[in-house]
Amino acid sequence: MNGDIDWRDAFSPSLEDIEQLARAAWNRLPSEFRGMCEDLVIRVDEFPTEEVLETMEAETPFDILGLYQGTSLDKKSVSDVAREPDMVFLYRRPLLDYWAENEESLGHLVTHVLVHEIGHHFGFSDADMESLEAAAQG
Repeated sequence: MNGDIDWRDAFSPSLEDIEQLARAAWNRLPSEFRGMCEDLVIRVDEFPTEEVLETMEAETPFDILGLYQGTSLDKKSVSDVAREPDMVFLYRRPLLDYWAENEESLGHLVTHVLVHEIGHHFGFSDADMESLEAAAQG
């Protein structure tokens, strides 16, 4: 048997389990990075909505692992009217499907998607995101 896990009694990770992995990764990121999204909400759903799938031109609901929704810093203003908080959506079923097909831990995958969704939104380079991801891996 692999390690101490008794797979006969194991369940697939829940929405809450994925959220805990994401929150732990978020808390390990450098404070400057977290400051870019002060009130970021991390939300885990089973799948992207139909609207998201259409907008992203996804072929299947499994094509999108995560999504950043918010206003980038260069478009924010102190005179803005109250708005929705910036959010990162992580999609449980596509994440689990990807995890089952690849050789990486679920924690690493969740961290990768979280960092990349935020990083792409703010125009970070792949090298910058790799550095942030390494910090979040702990």
